[in-house]
Amino acid sequence: MQNYLNFIDGEWVPAHSGKTYQTFNPADTRQCLGSFPDSDAADVEAAVEAAARAYERWRLVPAPKRAEILFRAAELLVQRKEPFARQMTEEMGKVLKETRGDVQEAIDMSYFMAGEGRRLYGQTTPAELPSKFAMSIRQSVGVCGLITPWNFPMAIPSWKLMPALVCGNTCVIKPAESTPISAINLVKTLQEAGLPKGVVNLVCGHGPQVGAPIVTHPKVRVVSFTGSTEVGRLVAQAAAPTFKHCHMEMGGKNVIMVLDDADIDLAVEGAVWGGFGTTGQRCTAASRVVVHRKVYQEFAEKFVSRARKIKVGNGLDETVEMGPSHSESQMQTVLNYIEIGKGEAELLTGGSRLTEGDLRYGYFIEPTIFGNVPPTARIAQEEIFGPVVALIPCDSLEEAIAIGNGVEYGLSAAIYTRDVNRAFIAMRDMYTGIFYVNSSTIGAEVHLPFGGTKNTGNGHREAGIAALDIFSEWKSIYIDYSGRLQKAQIDEYKGE
Repeated sequence: MQNYLNFIDGEWVPAHSGKTYQTFNPADTRQCLGSFPDSDAADVEAAVEAAARAYERWRLVPAPKRAEILFRAAELLVQRKEPFARQMTEEMGKVLKETRGDVQEAIDMSYFMAGEGRRLYGQTTPAELPSKFAMSIRQSVGVCGLITPWNFPMAIPSWKLMPALVCGNTCVIKPAESTPISAINLVKTLQEAGLPKGVVNLVCGHGPQVGAPIVTHPKVRVVSFTGSTEVGRLVAQAAAPTFKHCHMEMGGKNVIMVLDDADIDLAVEGAVWGGFGTTGQRCTAASRVVVHRKVYQEFAEKFVSRARKIKVGNGLDETVEMGPSHSESQMQTVLNYIEIGKGEAELLTGGSRLTEGDLRYGYFIEPTIFGNVPPTARIAQEEIFGPVVALIPCDSLEEAIAIGNGVEYGLSAAIYTRDVNRAFIAMRDMYTGIFYVNSSTIGAEVHLPFGGTKNTGNGHREAGIAALDIFSEWKSIYIDYSGRLQKAQIDEYKGE
């Protein structure tokens, strides 16, 4: 068993208390993955102080030079993609194809933000008075507190770390307590790429003992959180008294709309990928499929048939299509929702834990589909975060859109149709941060903004250049070279 450490002020150190905890492979709980520091507020204090000291130097490093470190990190991640992906499958559970994609997102984000080091554009604009120059620039904010989830244990840390760093901030990151290895691998890569000590600090541990002190620390000026809406609400409340920048990326209850003119086979494949990819453990998972009644029966039969063929097992097996729930508690949550669903709708397939052979050592659930689900049913309204899909019939595009918008979340939506006019109507009327046409609800790319509306988030967006707005402040600058006092809005330009 490997013993992992916190990373504080450029050194790998144990928790101040000496306490540790262990993590286990969700596909085979007989495998202990390592021990980790069970940190507390004292470790957070040391990490924040290190970040605050490093900030005074790091903010003065030219942005292109900061970016060169990110570029070197990307190059190292390319070399280590396979071993990092295999470790991620062991600690998170999703299949190798998906963990390779997770590492690839970190690679893509590192390259993308490295490019922003030579941009970080502001504006220049004509001033309203003569002999006066006006412009705006981005400036760094300070110490950033980053709290990341277990389902994308390297990609999401990279979404936060890379834009924060290129903007000139320093960071304290708390990875999910159950998947710290992938974040540790990312931080080690940044260290090897030449990141100065104290610029990034990593503290392992649990939310109340580590996450809460990060959020409330007076020297932390930005909090970026990805996780559940319930915890996100607590984070926002804790950050509010000191007016910290606060970015929240939270839950989703995403919809695929299948119209009567859709390519049904294509829509089925999209629903399988959206509903059962990552075992349904994505905030963008397609947990609702609204299908026009004219094609409902055909779609349901093909969808159920395809779901029954999904091979479930240990993600290290290249032939496996779906891995386990991430933890026993998550598995139990999903099973509880399945029981709720049995009282609300028709169970078409699945619905049970898998315990045959070695599967009994993991947290495996059958791909599960409910049919003729009322739009107001709990399984159609609440985020389950598991391999459970609700099929909801509809009679029109307008009804599909109303059902799609009829939840508290607004992250991602998709439509399958051959009619470009109906596709554009849905694009316009679905109140989500992400929208797909003839594709599933998952698969965002790092150069476009990522985020949602309503209870999914607070309006800020990760990825793309939109992420820079989380981790920078705008400063407007006016330079008067007239040699005399000019009063904007009071003095009027009368010509020479």
